[in-house]
Amino acid sequence: MEMRPIEDWLPLTMKEVKKRGWEEIDVVLISGDSYVDHPSFGTAVIGRIIEDEGFKVAIVAQPNWQDDLRDFKKFGKPKYFFGVTAGCMDSMVNHYTANRRLRSTDAYTAGGESGFRPDYATTVYTKILKNLYPDVPVLIGGIEASLRRVTHYDYWSDKLMPSILVDSGADMLVYGMGDQPLRDFLKLLKKGVPFDSLKTLNQTAFLQPKEEKLPKNKNWETVELASHEECLEDKMKYAANFKVVEVESNKLQANRIVQEVGDQRLIINPPYKTMKEKEIDQSFDLPYTRMPHPKYKKRGQIPAFEMIRFSINTHRGCFGGCSFCTISAHQGKFIASRSKKSIMKEVEQVTSDENFRGYISDIGGPSANMYKLKGIDESICEKCSSPSCIHPVVCSNLDTNHSDMTNLYREIDEHPKVKKAFVGSGIRYDLLVDDITKNNEDGNHDEYIEQVVTRHVSGRLKVAPEHTSDDTLRVMRKPSFKYFHRFKEKYDKIQDKHGLKQQLIPYFISSHPGCEEQDMANLAAETKDMGFQLEQVQDFTPTPMTVATVIYYAGVHPYTLRPVYTARTREEKQGQHKFFFWYKKENHNWIRNKLMKADRPELIEKLIGKSGQKSQSFKTGKKHKKTSASNKPKPMPKWLEERRKKDQQKKSR
Repeated sequence: MEMRPIEDWLPLTMKEVKKRGWEEIDVVLISGDSYVDHPSFGTAVIGRIIEDEGFKVAIVAQPNWQDDLRDFKKFGKPKYFFGVTAGCMDSMVNHYTANRRLRSTDAYTAGGESGFRPDYATTVYTKILKNLYPDVPVLIGGIEASLRRVTHYDYWSDKLMPSILVDSGADMLVYGMGDQPLRDFLKLLKKGVPFDSLKTLNQTAFLQPKEEKLPKNKNWETVELASHEECLEDKMKYAANFKVVEVESNKLQANRIVQEVGDQRLIINPPYKTMKEKEIDQSFDLPYTRMPHPKYKKRGQIPAFEMIRFSINTHRGCFGGCSFCTISAHQGKFIASRSKKSIMKEVEQVTSDENFRGYISDIGGPSANMYKLKGIDESICEKCSSPSCIHPVVCSNLDTNHSDMTNLYREIDEHPKVKKAFVGSGIRYDLLVDDITKNNEDGNHDEYIEQVVTRHVSGRLKVAPEHTSDDTLRVMRKPSFKYFHRFKEKYDKIQDKHGLKQQLIPYFISSHPGCEEQDMANLAAETKDMGFQLEQVQDFTPTPMTVATVIYYAGVHPYTLRPVYTARTREEKQGQHKFFFWYKKENHNWIRNKLMKADRPELIEKLIGKSGQKSQSFKTGKKHKKTSASNKPKPMPKWLEERRKKDQQKKSR
């Protein structure tokens, strides 16, 4: 295959700039990731939008912040501004595990090597730029800036931090997906509006002196938060602040938010309405090469790119509102779906890749089965401020008809170059359970599940019940585990009908707020009884801008301000995590001692047997013989039924 000219990528060097015949750069982007020119990578999307608006843009990918700073100087002073992002992940999540241990790899770096970006990358990069070019505006964005736009708890330093605008010294912040604010921002700059006059642009945040009047916008009401200093003094005020921020973030017509911090005032303008089909198509249809920049050839593959290289992103946003998840805080609660035409155009591009072997690794989004789902009557949505459309119940105004997805999958299936197209990004199974979700009168949910199970599962289907305890699940904003049983029944029937033996892989979290050690023991016993030997498990990591993180820090739920138990010490967190691995012999004594102290002998027998040995149906190095999803679900065991009755009696008292 003929090599593409270097001009097909956005320039990374002055040599590439000169090849384009440019004498000056309008906008320089600084990114914490290696540069991959693909619509799944934020820097590429932002760069291509800037280019599409007629500006000359260059990228500094993973600059060295520890030498003479030549990387920051190589393009000189841009005409309009510097744009800064830590990359596709918060740099602290990228660097550290839930136990605050340094990770040895970085999926967004060529060769998978760690160490190519600093901690708190957005702040570090911005400070360097403001020192080198004090008169050039800096606009920050990406998930790190977005989720740190207001007073937030930072798990890695174990303290409350002010808006990232304060520590970084940036002039303005774009939060959420930047497509809409950036296009309007660039259009105004092109008309000659000065950077520092752009104070009433939606989905942006900035600082101004406290004594200054608020910029005028007759369409906005203003909500004031407790100041950063008040939050430092009183955790309850911090928790109450979060509720305001989340509620405003999830409205179709939101208010402006202000917060005092020191002698300044933080101003967060309301978000844009959800992107329309034409707008999101415009972002995905830009002229990406869909490949890493050629400079990385000798350094090795970029793991994150290899993972999504042959995948298709169908939509953005998630209306699940899970307490531990940042997706709705960044991408929005309402779903922005691409047109089928745009998606099929990308399928054509993917299948034309010389390395494509007939398999699309994923058709999906944050939750694969939310494509095209939205409110039936938008006027009802406009009055709603709920963080979730499906918790505590599925909204009666939510159209959960899955026909558009089923039809899309079938059309992709029919493409002559596609042998198999997988749904790898996980599905919300509760949207497919009749007990809690309507819209299945014509059988569209059943048709969707059958299509997925028979055509789009790569040996295993991932779903995320997250826990078995109803109390913990309520804090998580997830449905009762009984609905997972219902979904598994449907799944198993389809498996039996078609003679399939594909595993159902459930994801679980330990140490989540609201979860106690006994809840983890019950989780281990109930999932063992269902035939699962758990693999896809994780320990809760507090990340900025989530309900669960507020509870972890403040000890109370931000919506009720009532206390919620949370495992905080390393010992408590590791203890909960151990219950996932009850089948490991080295955990048996620990489990026995814990459950004896808790007066739960029935769980000891259930998990490790009377003598503390493994159940005979498990053999070292082999999976439980019942992990095949074709096994029919067993009725609820007696010990669990009795336990749930006791729990119910406690609650009623």
